[in-house]
Amino acid sequence: MPPYAFFQKQFMPLSEAKIGILTHALHYGTACFDGIRGNWDSEQERFCLFRVKDHYNRILNGCRILKINLPYSSDKLCQLTTELVRRSGYHEDVYIRPLAYKSSETIGVRLHDLEDDFFIVVTTLPPYLGIGEGVRCCTSSWRRVDDTMIPPRGKICGIYVNSALAKTEACETGFDEAILLTHDGHVSEGSGENIFLVINGKLVTPPSSDNILMGITRDTVIKLAKNELGLDTIERSVDKSELYLADECFFSGTAAHIAPIVEIDHRPVGTGKIGKITSALQKLFAEVILGRNTKYLDWYTFLAKSQILNSNS
Repeated sequence: MPPYAFFQKQFMPLSEAKIGILTHALHYGTACFDGIRGNWDSEQERFCLFRVKDHYNRILNGCRILKINLPYSSDKLCQLTTELVRRSGYHEDVYIRPLAYKSSETIGVRLHDLEDDFFIVVTTLPPYLGIGEGVRCCTSSWRRVDDTMIPPRGKICGIYVNSALAKTEACETGFDEAILLTHDGHVSEGSGENIFLVINGKLVTPPSSDNILMGITRDTVIKLAKNELGLDTIERSVDKSELYLADECFFSGTAAHIAPIVEIDHRPVGTGKIGKITSALQKLFAEVILGRNTKYLDWYTFLAKSQILNSNS
């Protein structure tokens, strides 16, 4: 059974979902997207789609910024996503990519007087960061784009050129990932992840005012730390030198999950190994995203094996 997409208001094989080379979003980045995890629980033989509505509320906010009008509510988008995963037939972890975009086939920089469209694709995604014994990072020479330039809250496609420059710079100089700073030198985030520090037994993470994406995994970590470990999270500006002095550091994100950082700019973080708090949060998160913690039922959308069409696995 071929992979499926929801495209131009209908379900179709992914191979048939095409856009023209003059599509406005292709030329100008006038689109916003999100990433949603569908986690396959082999013991329960079911998918747990994680915090789907929260992801769609965020993409709808991005649409407001870009003047994209979608004919769907967040509830309807959740229904379409569940149906697409059902039709796609996977029995393994999947990555769901919805994208709203300016679909007019025209040249000219603007947001107004253009047609809008929307699609969803389901695919598999290997580990975003090859975690192993932890992630080695550098602070990037590229600065994080400011909210007054391109708002980071909406996962706007064009802003990810900033992330791509930082990521490639890091990889080509021998690191796994980059950490971007704001224009005034505060820590912002990774190329595709939020960042946390552990300082004196508390979590510290940059605030929204330091041009971060308000990550859904970030929010999950804050809630799990408080509810399950009794740890408070302080949201404040973080100086670059604090990265070198933290007891632990880790990334969070839909693609990255919780990824321990063990080295920054050739300096070990803490002991240079995965810390106890990071490890505890990893274990909690791994259970939660499979839908195994009944405290968080409002985060889960389940899809049983019996509901899925012929397998792609």
